Amino acid sequence: MNDSLPGLAQARADKALSLARQTFDIEAAALLGLKDRIGTAFTQVIDLVLALRGRVVVMGMGKSGHIGRKIAATLASTGTPALFVHPGEASHGDLGMVTHQDLVLAISNSGESPEMEVLLPVLKRLGVPVIAMTGNLQSTLARHAFLCLDSAVDREACPLNLAPTASTAAQLALGDALAIALLDARGFVAEDFARSHPGGALGRKLLTHVSDVMRTGADLPMVAPDTGFSEVMREMGRKGLGLAVIVDAETRVLGVFTDGDLRRQVEQGRDLRAVQARDVMHLAPKTIAPRALAVDAAELMESHRITSILVVDADDRLCGVVNSNDLMRAKVI
Repeated sequence: MNDSLPGLAQARADKALSLARQTFDIEAAALLGLKDRIGTAFTQVIDLVLALRGRVVVMGMGKSGHIGRKIAATLASTGTPALFVHPGEASHGDLGMVTHQDLVLAISNSGESPEMEVLLPVLKRLGVPVIAMTGNLQSTLARHAFLCLDSAVDREACPLNLAPTASTAAQLALGDALAIALLDARGFVAEDFARSHPGGALGRKLLTHVSDVMRTGADLPMVAPDTGFSEVMREMGRKGLGLAVIVDAETRVLGVFTDGDLRRQVEQGRDLRAVQARDVMHLAPKTIAPRALAVDAAELMESHRITSILVVDADDRLCGVVNSNDLMRAKVI
């Protein structure tokens, strides 16, 4: 902080920092209060959602609606089918999105939202259970709900005790707690998460297979074991991978010759003009299966300090070659 600020500016800065710290304290206390009150109703909601044949339909007005959208998104991305329906729009046709197989998670700090209240009798006729997340267990919403999750807070962080702050933080944390408990109960793993995030970095790492990025067909630098050294070098130059794969008549991998091998042969002073591929090939090259994850290929290359890896089938026949540049283009590394 700049100690040379004028008096009034310094006073404003001090007050701003004080209010910020007070906000953190109030909202932290609100979350710890939830921790102390959570109990049977929470586990009953988990059981109800796990047995659900439909989706969790999240509803909320105002700031609770904004929190509801985030909760629905978190549930959906962690294995629990969910969507958000605005209560106001629900009264004008969007209630048709809700089926008798669904469950409604209704969020309202006061529990007296008129837009939510008008929907309760209709949801009851549809046979849709309503779970209330509310700070008022004596409210209209709480009385009509099948189960209630208590999200009450002692006070808002707002100095006027009006703007939803601590209450929305509590709602968000309670929604996250639901999502995490459900995730664990479903046995949801990183691969499942990746399937709902195919465009993200995790999705690319866990969904991209070697077969998706490897070079195949005419792009493969293959030579027979009796190929002369000059032709081996020409094949390496044509394919631009810095290696040639030595294969038998059925394309089974016998060995590999790389730029590094060439350097070592030259350093040893060997006359290469009369040698054949079999004379200089490196036996037992590193290989990987086509269905392996591309990220596994990257780890294998890194651990062995190589820039390309051969892709082979169950019979050691060459299927492709994957290079570190291929992995970078696919944004796996």
